[in-house]
Amino acid sequence: MKPRFAVIIPLYNKAPYVRTALESVLAQTYVGFEVIVVDDGSTDGSCETAEEFALQFQIPDIRFQIIRQPNAGVAVARNNGVAHCNGEYICFLDADDWWEPNFLEEMEQLIRAYPDAGLYGMNYIYYKPGKTHVAITKSQTGYINYPKAYMDNGAMMIFTSSSSMRRDVFDAMGGFPLGVKLGEDFLLWAKTSLHYRVAFCDKPLAYYNNDVPATMRATRNLHAPQYHMLFLLEPLEKEIEQSAIGRQQSADWKKLLDWLRANGLMPYWMRKEYHDIAAVELAKVDWSKQPKSMKAEYDKPIWYLRAKQRFMQTGSYWKQRIVRLFK
Repeated sequence: MKPRFAVIIPLYNKAPYVRTALESVLAQTYVGFEVIVVDDGSTDGSCETAEEFALQFQIPDIRFQIIRQPNAGVAVARNNGVAHCNGEYICFLDADDWWEPNFLEEMEQLIRAYPDAGLYGMNYIYYKPGKTHVAITKSQTGYINYPKAYMDNGAMMIFTSSSSMRRDVFDAMGGFPLGVKLGEDFLLWAKTSLHYRVAFCDKPLAYYNNDVPATMRATRNLHAPQYHMLFLLEPLEKEIEQSAIGRQQSADWKKLLDWLRANGLMPYWMRKEYHDIAAVELAKVDWSKQPKSMKAEYDKPIWYLRAKQRFMQTGSYWKQRIVRLFK
């Protein structure tokens, strides 16, 4: 019998975390799902940890696969997992995140209540000791205008570990874009929202784990422009113009994409080798629709911005050293 859900877990050097992720899946109150772990060439024993977990629990009535592939990136790993799954709906869980036990049960209820959607999202908890909070505070359960809801909350409405997609929709959208190292999930959600309705549940049942060393998180790295979503928005902007849903939400999309550029391009603006290409993207921003404080930062001298960044990095380094010292 075809499982209702396929849980896809991409795995790359997350040995300290993957067991927690797997335990949260095993603890689900909903039955009728499969689990596919795709090891993306881990070198720290992550895959062996997942294999030991599967053997230890001898998981009954759950189809559990572990697929190994040479390191090719998270987009390839997720797409590969989907290619091997049988579920009607796909849920993605990053190996350092986890779910509440009723995550899949509530996702099933969301799907039944809003069957016309192609993309579903659950509210989530941003987890970091001392900074843990519910991510989405200005939305209710139901169909949403994706770009407007994103702007209203100033946060991702849907992050990978809080998402679910119909399998046929995932295939129609072409899966996660290959070669993108930061924002591949946003590009897929955005494209999907231009062709299908998006449904959201305001119950925070997924955990976004930000208590992970910077070296293990894609968001902490300054990727070359060809790998970063902010330099790859032009095809999306064209699709917005061509989509009926996109044209209806064009003002919301313009505001959101400008906000993302203004928020995310400062590190590139400050780097000599990337300054010019960042300037091209920033020239597309309608600053009249953005907070004045954002434009004020870009108007400051580059030498000042670089000095400020070095000061903050130094402060953060010593703060982490002190915290580790007293643990």
